[in-house]
Amino acid sequence: MLFNSLEFALFLPTVFLLYWFVFQKNLKSRNFFLLLISYLFYGWWDWRFLSLIAFSSTVDFVAGQQIEISNTKIRRKLFLWLSICTNLGFLGLFKYFNFFAESFADLMYMIGLQANPWSLNIILPVGISFYTFQTMSYTIDVYRGQMKVEKDLIAFFAYVSFFPQLVAGPIERAVNLLPQFKVKHDFTYEQGAKGARLILWGLFKKVVIADNCAVFVNEIFANYQGASGLELMLGAVFFAFQIYGDFSGYSDIAIGTAKLFGFNLMTNFRTPYFSRDMAEFWRRWHISLSTWFRDYIYIPLGGSRVGKGRAVFNVFVVFAISGFWHGANWTFIIWGVLNAVYFLPLLLMGKNRANTNTVAEEKVLPSFSELWQIANTFALTCLAWVFFRAEGVTVAYDYIRAIFHNDLFGSNNLLDADVIFLIIIWIIIEWQGRHLGVDEYIKSFNKPIIRYLFYYLFVLIIFLYGMFNESEFIYFQF
Repeated sequence: MLFNSLEFALFLPTVFLLYWFVFQKNLKSRNFFLLLISYLFYGWWDWRFLSLIAFSSTVDFVAGQQIEISNTKIRRKLFLWLSICTNLGFLGLFKYFNFFAESFADLMYMIGLQANPWSLNIILPVGISFYTFQTMSYTIDVYRGQMKVEKDLIAFFAYVSFFPQLVAGPIERAVNLLPQFKVKHDFTYEQGAKGARLILWGLFKKVVIADNCAVFVNEIFANYQGASGLELMLGAVFFAFQIYGDFSGYSDIAIGTAKLFGFNLMTNFRTPYFSRDMAEFWRRWHISLSTWFRDYIYIPLGGSRVGKGRAVFNVFVVFAISGFWHGANWTFIIWGVLNAVYFLPLLLMGKNRANTNTVAEEKVLPSFSELWQIANTFALTCLAWVFFRAEGVTVAYDYIRAIFHNDLFGSNNLLDADVIFLIIIWIIIEWQGRHLGVDEYIKSFNKPIIRYLFYYLFVLIIFLYGMFNESEFIYFQF
């Protein structure tokens, strides 16, 4: 079920009313209700994958119990690795089996041997990369002693399958989200209003910005060989807008929807395209995944508290795995490695924490130096996004090469002027809300009439310019 679908427009208010007016007294019945509707939400795509998430949840629940009661370190590690191997095994089977089989065949061909790879004709379960990482964080944290084991089966299953963030995050840690299923929530107007603002802003970013950009981006990437250099540059830039509007729009809707039910999810984006260097960008982009890799891979490898050579190795490992997490294609691995190359000079010069504050703090506009830094960071990001968007490494290389070899101008197929105007408005609002978030910026309007005019205006824009073709969110494929 898509957030930008008619089904969800009917589903959400129905669930909201039942949650607050029918299941308001008993905590266990509320959690059981959330579990059922979360399974309904997930099963809307393909009910067969419900058995997969149920099995994964069962394994992690049992593994956590056994880790808690085990008397020996060997036994505790055994159940930890049972959880990790089960989750990564499912992920590897559904997402990466064909990639490894085809890569092995290509390697054999390069050395002069013939290999006929055996591939699996299976569908990638929606959101598998997200909920497997979420459940693994639980067993790892229990093993580390950072949280108590959960003994309530219903609460744990509801945590794993919580429908707002099930299929594309944020990737919530059990230590943050699971305790929220253990307390009775009371509806407050303030939290409901904040949730509604986030949903409205997220829908605007998805159906107005991302989906309109997608039309232009798809055409350029499909016909890049005959496009002008300007079109190709704009294709990369507008894909950057598309993926940010699409993914951060999903996160805003997810966080806002969770707030309607009294739950608080972590912020997943903090205006990343206003970053002054790549280290700052990765502190602001897909925060739930970046911090997951930091806490469960980068720091256990030694992080930066080791020799320079080992620190460089750690950075490349984390970024390469991050790229591979996104998809079974060499383009994603190159995208990850390229970002590691961007990040390394900052780490080696000790400048990776140089920009931890908000840009142009207590100022209306950035300085020329900050603007130059933002432009450079955005340009590097757009270059990397070409690999992320391209269907293959050769296509990405040819696309970038064509930017510099094709005529700069020509029969340029530029975006509609209305869409460009809306993008400019979007960027201005993002800039204004860079400190506290756009929803808090809207809330800060002193006069209620201004706030409501803002809401009505964006509802009108969504209906006038929104692409209501129920296009999937980009990160559903990951």
